Amino acid sequence: MNKQKLESFCLKLPGSVHDYQIDWEADRYKVGDKIFAIIGCDSEGKPIITLKCDPHHSEQLRENYDGIIPGYYMNKNHWISIYFNTNIPEEILENLIFRSYKLVFQKLPKKIQKQIKLQ
Repeated sequence: MNKQKLESFCLKLPGSVHDYQIDWEADRYKVGDKIFAIIGCDSEGKPIITLKCDPHHSEQLRENYDGIIPGYYMNKNHWISIYFNTNIPEEILENLIFRSYKLVFQKLPKKIQKQIKLQ
């Protein structure tokens, strides 16, 4: 999946907003002002997307896919990074983005969740 498709998918999620973090040289996707996805590069300049992930699911994913590593510059237990152009099917990547969004959304205050659902 290319960057444009990833960005488009992230922005389709309810309440999703985009900004660019200059210090990180990365695009960030947020819901309720909390990050659920980051698109940037690793230390070698290889493009990656970083997503929030359940720790148990994260371990399974890393065992099954070479292109998934612990979250780059993030909490290694709760985030994963996925290299572009790897053997991960597009539908799995979209599902991982949605799961990341859902994990973040569920932690938002109920008032903010309701506001986002009404948009």
